[in-house]
Formats: sequence, structure tokens, C-alpha cells
Amino acid sequence: MRTIAFVTQKGGSGKSTLAACLAVAAHEKGERVFLIDTDPLMSLSKWAKARKSKDILVEWVPAGKLQSALAMLAKKGITLAIIDTGAGESPAAAAAIKAADLCIIPARPNAFDLWASELTRKACSAARKEFAFLLNQCPPAQQSARIEDGAKALEAMGGLLTPLVSTRVDYQEAARHGMGATELNPHGVAAEEMRDLWASVKRRMARGKSAGVKKAA
Repeated sequence: MRTIAFVTQKGGSGKSTLAACLAVAAHEKGERVFLIDTDPLMSLSKWAKARKSKDILVEWVPAGKLQSALAMLAKKGITLAIIDTGAGESPAAAAAIKAADLCIIPARPNAFDLWASELTRKACSAARKEFAFLLNQCPPAQQSARIEDGAKALEAMGGLLTPLVSTRVDYQEAARHGMGATELNPHGVAAEEMRDLWASVKRRMARGKSAGVKKAA
């Protein structure tokens, strides 16, 4: 089983929406996905209540029980666990970083999010965990100089997942209905972004796993 954690100290970066949409995209590609909610706002738990299907389960798990919950999921044949965390430094965020094979740090293309991303990067590095940045809520029309500067800043800090995720109505509507963007509008641009993002995440995890094997050898 592989474990992904969405972490960042800045609120409003879209972690829960990204976690839900990525979970659906991965499920559609054959993964057995389980979502773990550690956010006090319980956004994913609310998403699960709105979801008609029980194909992707969500459970709120406190920090102290995260490791045992993941071990149980692995025994049950889950292939992908995705952890959503709240904003700021917390025991839950620290536990998620410790448990993850890959930490995804979402950031909006503005100075405050980029500054917060640097703090989260340091936390991941201190825990010796693989991490990657993700630019979220970008203007959909075209990449402005601000977006390009944000991408360069995140690449300089340690790597950037592709594609850049734009601000689109499909993401908000999907979340409201307990769906993923690929379910709400399968042929839309948001759906394409999520499929491409899952492919990018999967490549990144495979690269990290290979590096771990070589290091162990």
C-alpha cells in the first residue's frame, strides 16, 4: 500500500478538494482507495456523506491512531491511502508526514502560500520524507507571469507536480455532490487535469520507491 498526505500550513489551499478528486481519479484507474480525514473541519467526512457510492470510504482518524489505521488498511488490501490534514502545525499533520510515502504540498500562486510552502517543505525534509509541490487554483485562461513565478519558486524548493490545477467550477460542484471532477464531467478540462495529476503522482511515487530500493541495496 502506498500513502499520500496533503499537507500545508496555509489554509484555503484546496487540500480536501484535491484529495477527493485525486482519490476518484486513482480509483477509476484500478486503485483500491481509502481516504483518511485528520482535518478538524472534517471536510472529507462531509464529502463522504454526500457521496451516493461506497466505493471510496472515508474515516476520521486522530493522530495517535493513524499508524495502526494504515496498518489495518494494508491488511485489508487497500492499495492507496490518501490523508487530508488541517492547516497549520499540528500533531495530525506531523503524524501524516511521518506516515506518508509522498507528501503533496498544495499552494495557490501567491506570496503567502509560497512562504507557507517553504515551512511545510522544511517539516517534510526534517522527517526525511519525499515531497512535491502542487500549484492549485491557478487562473484558467492562461498562465500569467505570477503563475510562472510561482512555478519557478516551487521547482527551486524541490519539485513540482504537473499539471498546474486551475480554478474551475467543476471542482466545487464535484465536492458539493460528493463526487470527483472525473465523475461530474468526465470529458471536462478539470477531469483531464485530475487524470494527468494522478499519472504524475504515480510516477513520482514509483521514482521514490525505486530510490528507496537502491538505497536499501
